[in-house]
Amino acid sequence: MTESLPLPKTLSGWIATPGLRTTAPTNGPPSPMANAEFEAIKLRLHSQLIHQLNLTALMQVPEGRRRSELRTMIERVIEADPHAPVGDRSRLAEDLIDDLLGLGPLEKLLRDPTVSDILINGPNEVFVDRHGKLELTDVRFRGDAHVLQVLDRIVSKVGRRIDESSPMVDARLQDGSRVNAVIAPLALKGPTICIRRFGVKRLVIEDLLAFKALAPEMSQFLEAAVQARLNAAISGGTGSGKTTLLNALSRFIPDGDRIVTIEDAAELQLQQRHVVPLETRPPNVEGKGSITTRDLIRNCLRMRPDRIIVGECRSGEAFDMLQAMNTGHDGSLTTLHANTPRDAVARLETMILMAGFDLPIKAMRQQIGSALHLIVQVNRLQGGVRRVTSITEVVGCNGEIVELQDLFTYQQLGVKADGRAFGQFVATGVQPKCLERLEAENIIFPKCFFDKRVLLKDTE
Repeated sequence: MTESLPLPKTLSGWIATPGLRTTAPTNGPPSPMANAEFEAIKLRLHSQLIHQLNLTALMQVPEGRRRSELRTMIERVIEADPHAPVGDRSRLAEDLIDDLLGLGPLEKLLRDPTVSDILINGPNEVFVDRHGKLELTDVRFRGDAHVLQVLDRIVSKVGRRIDESSPMVDARLQDGSRVNAVIAPLALKGPTICIRRFGVKRLVIEDLLAFKALAPEMSQFLEAAVQARLNAAISGGTGSGKTTLLNALSRFIPDGDRIVTIEDAAELQLQQRHVVPLETRPPNVEGKGSITTRDLIRNCLRMRPDRIIVGECRSGEAFDMLQAMNTGHDGSLTTLHANTPRDAVARLETMILMAGFDLPIKAMRQQIGSALHLIVQVNRLQGGVRRVTSITEVVGCNGEIVELQDLFTYQQLGVKADGRAFGQFVATGVQPKCLERLEAENIIFPKCFFDKRVLLKDTE
């Protein structure tokens, strides 16, 4: 067991410059101070701590004790400062710890479970998305340099870089939250950062059912489809919940399958025992060494995968993904951006062309019709409500037309007084063509399961 660090008056081993005062002046009862004055004192103490702390030694302290021991040090520094505010000392200590160990002003937003997105438009404009609505916060940075300092801390941990020669970057936080950033000369208002939050607790299908994101019958069918190794694409707009649903559905993959995941920024957290996560790599300073999603899909075919999960198809990798689905890697999953299942098919056609293959339309559509079995459409409706708006079966290709049939849909009926959309989930009455495949896996649905009816209303 590692012994705790000694904490004498000078915190030997941590501090490069000893000799701090250890008594605090008496300033009367606590009182909050003006924000500008508070920030000025915080900046001065931050600079003092940077010069006095041995940060290299501090980072060797076990993570579980690092914050508490640093807080002890900071509280002594604050007590020794004659200008430190009495009433705001706890907040001052927390802010300094966040600056030294974390992501500065962002830490309090990252600790807030109600925040789903953090949008930074320069140092003085930080928005959050709470319950589907954007709010301007009181969080501020000291300037562009402070934002860049926090950003560098984010990207360096995942081996990425951002500078004038490469002013855009995709990265992730330790909890899997997705980060996109753009800096000058592209961002005119200052460094711009978008953080798509992923909570500590990953949502499972039971959570989605509790939120009425889909009906129980839809969940049962999707569980059967994943277990029977049907290939599925989850389609939706930005922020509609594609990755959340993909994570939830991946739980239905049998534990004995070897799964290879491919992502630009690793977000998926699969619970199976045999998962091989792969992540793309951007080019280096010389513009060389990039590893694309296409490269990883081609390579993973040599890694004996039972299932391939591509976090998102954006470009020519769609062709390689469909090829993999057509060559024995059934049960594969992916996501893509589209507003309807029919739009998803058109988007796949466009992405195949982006691969550089001059294929006839008929050949492309036959490829899609034979590779893909289901398109699961998710949408973010008015008021931030996220719903699985349709489960659509890809029947096949009839001439040059990819035939689709809706099995389950969501019908929006109106908008509540609080601005949130409401409606009902319905079964369309169509018997899936894939029933034979499900029955071959000993998954039997009664005939009435797909009868036309209302499955669930979310009007309450």
